[in-house]
Amino acid sequence: MANNSYSGVKNSIMEANHDGDFVCTLKELRSLMELRGAEALNKIGESYGDVHGLCGRLKTSPADGLSGQPADIEKRKTVFGQNLIPPKKPKTFLQLVWEALQDVTLIILEVAAIISLGLSFYRPQDAKREDCGKAAGGAEDEHEAEAGWIEGAAILLSVICVVLVTAFNDWSKEKQFRGLQSRIEQEQKFTVVRGGQVIQIPVAEIVVGDVAQIKYGDLLPADGLLIQGNDLKIDESSLTGESDHVKKTQEKDLMLLSGTHVMEGSGKMVVTAVGVNSQTGIIFTLLGAAEDEDDDDEDEKKKEKEEKKKQRKNKKQDGSVENRKKAKAQDGAAMEMQPLNSDEGADAEEKKKTNLPKKEKSVLQGKLTKLAVQIGKAGLVMSAITVIILVVLFVVDTFWIQNLPWVKACTPIYIQFVVKFFIIGVTVLVVAVPEGLPLAVTISLAYSVKKMMKDNNLVRHLDACETMGNATAICSDKTGTLTMNRMTVVQAFVAEKHYKKVPEPENIPASILDFLILGIAVNCAYTTKIMPPEKEGGLPRQVGNKTECALLGFSNDLKRDYQTIRNEIPEEKLHKVYTFNSARKSMSTVLKMADGSYRMFSKGASEILLKKCYKILTASGEPKVFRPRDRDDVVKKVIEPMASEGLRTICLAYRDFAVKDGEPDWDNENDILTGLTCICVVGIEDPVRPEVPDAIRKCQRAGITVRMVTGDNINTARAIASKCGILQPGDDFLCLEGKEFNRRIRNEKGEIEQERIDKIWPKLRVLARSSPTDKHTLVKGIIDSTVVEQRQVVAVTGDGTNDGPALKKADVGFAMGIAGTDVAKEASDIILTDDNFSSIVKAVMWGRNVYDSISKFLQFQLTVNVVAVIVAFTGACITQDSPLKAVQMLWVNLIMDTFASLALATEPPTEALLLRKPYGRNKPLISRTMMKNILGQGVYQLVIIFTLLFAGETMFDIDNGRNAPLRAPPSEHYTIVFNTFVLMQLFNEINARKIHGERNVFDGIFNNLIFCSIVFGTFVIQIIIVQFGGKPFSCVALSIDQWLWCTFLGFGSLLWGQVISSIPTSRLKFLKTAGHGTQKEEIPDEELEELDDMDEIDHAERELRRGQILWFRGLNRIQTQIRVVNAFRSSISLYEGLEKPESRTSIHNFMTHPEFRIEDSEPHIPLIDDTDAEDDAPTKRNSASSRNASPAPPSPASAAPPSAGPAFSPASPNQNNNAVESSNHLLPEATKVGETAMPGSPLHSLETSL
Repeated sequence: MANNSYSGVKNSIMEANHDGDFVCTLKELRSLMELRGAEALNKIGESYGDVHGLCGRLKTSPADGLSGQPADIEKRKTVFGQNLIPPKKPKTFLQLVWEALQDVTLIILEVAAIISLGLSFYRPQDAKREDCGKAAGGAEDEHEAEAGWIEGAAILLSVICVVLVTAFNDWSKEKQFRGLQSRIEQEQKFTVVRGGQVIQIPVAEIVVGDVAQIKYGDLLPADGLLIQGNDLKIDESSLTGESDHVKKTQEKDLMLLSGTHVMEGSGKMVVTAVGVNSQTGIIFTLLGAAEDEDDDDEDEKKKEKEEKKKQRKNKKQDGSVENRKKAKAQDGAAMEMQPLNSDEGADAEEKKKTNLPKKEKSVLQGKLTKLAVQIGKAGLVMSAITVIILVVLFVVDTFWIQNLPWVKACTPIYIQFVVKFFIIGVTVLVVAVPEGLPLAVTISLAYSVKKMMKDNNLVRHLDACETMGNATAICSDKTGTLTMNRMTVVQAFVAEKHYKKVPEPENIPASILDFLILGIAVNCAYTTKIMPPEKEGGLPRQVGNKTECALLGFSNDLKRDYQTIRNEIPEEKLHKVYTFNSARKSMSTVLKMADGSYRMFSKGASEILLKKCYKILTASGEPKVFRPRDRDDVVKKVIEPMASEGLRTICLAYRDFAVKDGEPDWDNENDILTGLTCICVVGIEDPVRPEVPDAIRKCQRAGITVRMVTGDNINTARAIASKCGILQPGDDFLCLEGKEFNRRIRNEKGEIEQERIDKIWPKLRVLARSSPTDKHTLVKGIIDSTVVEQRQVVAVTGDGTNDGPALKKADVGFAMGIAGTDVAKEASDIILTDDNFSSIVKAVMWGRNVYDSISKFLQFQLTVNVVAVIVAFTGACITQDSPLKAVQMLWVNLIMDTFASLALATEPPTEALLLRKPYGRNKPLISRTMMKNILGQGVYQLVIIFTLLFAGETMFDIDNGRNAPLRAPPSEHYTIVFNTFVLMQLFNEINARKIHGERNVFDGIFNNLIFCSIVFGTFVIQIIIVQFGGKPFSCVALSIDQWLWCTFLGFGSLLWGQVISSIPTSRLKFLKTAGHGTQKEEIPDEELEELDDMDEIDHAERELRRGQILWFRGLNRIQTQIRVVNAFRSSISLYEGLEKPESRTSIHNFMTHPEFRIEDSEPHIPLIDDTDAEDDAPTKRNSASSRNASPAPPSPASAAPPSAGPAFSPASPNQNNNAVESSNHLLPEATKVGETAMPGSPLHSLETSL
């Protein structure tokens, strides 16, 4: 049968060549790749005979690959597609503008501006003003009326500025990121065989029919079938969700899928599907389609939400189905999820998901948004009070003091007054709302990211940059990060002699030398090679595994060429290969000799392989018995001295299998890998990077603990750690091996316990011989730890495929740009383009700088806010007109927001940033020192301004501008007030450069050109406004000595700043801090439930929503009260008018059902017990699970089945629904659970309403 089918294939190939077409269609290949395991083998057997048959149909040779002729390659691209997945469309600039417009503060401003514009064009006919009261005289003069539109226009202009800057920032960020992606993609190369030559081509160039070489650490770029494999194991979890590695052999399973990772072994495959037709491509296209739909119709989402609510009721019946759907949706690729038949299964699954914490927007953004909303609210209150006071004063003055009747003709004029007051109010609001805050953050982050590129930090997620500033721990790899990853053999123990440097070939017996060179040549992956240097006189380039490169370099140092041996014994002739993996810690290759016997060469970690050696080659070249006593001697005299110098020791050995014993069972590894003969032990050095010790010293000074996690043995690790400065002599620190670490952190059942980790990690500095899971365990343990008062922020570096989980778990993951595998880069937040540890220190510096820049800006901004609001408020109340006109206020606003954020957010970082400890997550934005500066400067500015306002005319001997008569031109008096105010802000901007109470505020001011030019530029514009601004700005030209006085008063704020910094902050007990982040615990449950639908928690939205919640609560209250009254009226059963226990209403349901209607709420309210199954709220206080888990006894109300009629619950300490809500985060957990389960009882709702 096979023969027939094969000959058939041969004929078809002839015909195919004749037609110049491929015998396989794209559809055939696609359907073939969807099969797995045995099915696929049968299909290949039926259709093609075997893989070689398929290669024939694809016109490619399993040994030599494609011919590589451009015409052939192009044709393949047209028939089978290219190996590209088209990227998602980027957001257009207009979309970004629209997104930026969604800012709440901006919306308030836009509304105010439009109202003000509309009113400025409204002209009432001029009634006789005299009849309408004295105050009418103080109405606007002609020019101000004509210049009325300027105000509205100016506000709109400033809004447009902010929006454009924000949108532009986002757009350039997106563009940079795409550039970056394409750069990463171009750098991705893959090894293929074309025309018999092994070459590397960009991944996008791979076509169907290519023969690709695959090895450990590769991310497969396309689907294919295995042609030949050595011990190949693949991690297919990214596609199937199966965490076990899948063994690939030609006999059992030869499907290789794109997007999966080679975990061990090597092999060759023929490519059968690329790009959108590969398995990953198919999933991507599905995802892409899904994303587009999302954008098109938000309605769908809403419908889904409604559906969800309905399903919550039916949940009990079909939990498992719903769940399978959910699981599928969650894990786009998980087609093979096990069906969950039982409800408990479903709940367990839900629980698992519940534990995933929500991704919060960055910590800093959270704190800022919260602060901005608080300031905005205060401003709103102030502006409302201003308007009310102005209106009341006007009414009292006109109708009561002057005793005038209301004249119809005067109505338009009165309206005009009210509008004027409204505008003054809006101006106060405009000044109070800090719309520069979001801008400052964006500018600061964008600026940092751009500059970090120059420092070799490629930032993939913006907030990683700022999180890095709070880092308290760094877990670093050794190889390549702390060391140069250029391995060289520097010592050798060969022929029973320990050479301290590489021996001359003459000193080694010829027989041993032959063994050694043959062993190195065949038992190193063929993909590893040493290439001539790129530059003349440079070091030879090492390609592939660095340890193997060291061995190949060793063979070159011994004046032998490994390549000639490899040409004699190509990879196909190797009988069996056991590739290196983290469990084996060794690699072996078996050759079949001419006489039919087998010889196996092994290399691996010396302490592991020496245990398996029972002979050793002596100086004569003959093997002699190697007893345990001799082994201990070698370990003591050779291996330990090598390791203590930081060398990695590798043992090379061989074993012969005689012909008479027949062919051994190669799968029984334990029997194969014993009875070895040791050839030699080499010490490989990976020198520490010269700049690392200094970088680590800086970290330690900055309060960051550096830990080394490595796969090397403990002596080498300790030696390198001492060289780097991670371990200081005389410190009491732990260095553990992976085994010991695991023994200490697990209890008798083998489960990991947090308390045990907490005993270890504070002192642990080196973790040696560690597996990737150990690394993940350590990172997770440190992050979850509560031993120290502030939560640890952990950064992790990684390069290997297996570091993925740890990189993802860490707060900031650094991947190596050069040595890193694709998997590691995918999981990381920042890519180190030069693989260098000192770049991490730069990232810390930039992160801290972002934080400080924001604080500087806040310190400046809040001073201006406080002063401007108080001046406008008191001025308006006393003189019925704001001393600072609307347009002047907007100019001040522009200085303090846009310009100041540019000036202060672009301060370059200094080394001084690394001298303080990290801030931690809960540090407030405004420290007490800053509060002192803000209040101190505020007092100074207010004193000066009020003095000028109420006594300025006498000091400068000018006209009083306060009660200026009708149509008076702008006065010198008010111009001086305005000018002094602005100049005080300018000098205070210099004060704001220091936030930790330093004395020298000019320190390093010339390093920041942007700052200098902005301050100077603002000063020049101010001169122009005052001298030539005229009517629109309500200014008059001032004389030279008036200018000097203004400048002197402004300069006073610098001198005053020195006085303030002399007062010790510790004395001022009344100062409070402000701008704390929102802790997870502070968010009430029902909000968390709502937040579930969002990907991120946005703190601003939360603040704004609180209002809605209170409103709903009020509604709910009234409703319950009405019900109670009705119930008592109709003296029927107590429960008739109240809700039945089944439909009990709680604010919890209210929140999950915004569509609550007053007429009849019952049908919309699911059982409290059912709502939980669907909601993945991270903290669930009334879910069945937590109820049972918590020590509080479940209240009968919640436990009784609905059918059992009304169940009364024991009185709980606090039965007021809202009180439970509001004091939610004050009660200890146990009581909380008890209580929130309470609102079930009807008695409860009664109490609430009474």
